[in-house]
Amino acid sequence: MSTAAPAEHLTGLLLTLADRTLLLPNAAVAELVPCREIRPLPVQPDWCLGQVAWRDLRLPLISFEALSSGHAAQFDGDRHARVAILNALGGRERVRFLALLIRSIPRSLRITPELAAAEVPLAALELGAVAYEGGTARIPDLIGVEERLAAAGVF
Repeated sequence: MSTAAPAEHLTGLLLTLADRTLLLPNAAVAELVPCREIRPLPVQPDWCLGQVAWRDLRLPLISFEALSSGHAAQFDGDRHARVAILNALGGRERVRFLALLIRSIPRSLRITPELAAAEVPLAALELGAVAYEGGTARIPDLIGVEERLAAAGVF
């Protein structure tokens, strides 16, 4: 009878936004797609850019920068922009995925016990931050993001 060795690390994805980098576990990201047509919603909070089509779904496109800062979302049509389709974690029956605007293709980061916490001011919906070789990454509160979407009536 063999026992599996404990995992010494996880793999995360660094998602580049307009003004910060987020770190999410690989399992949180369902797919990465090009940023195509964004359609406006009938009622749209300032931090929502509209909706994007993905598979047979229409998902709200979130600007995390705007959601966490309280400023209006802005998107200049950057041709390098992508949409990260995130797995919903909040257990809402009709909400299985979210769409997050990112500015480039994500990079992998090994998450090990040696990854140091970063002492930086955190914005709303940020649970913490870590320092890595290329800078600082913030850890988003994805359940909090879902709650904000639900409270705004976007779902």
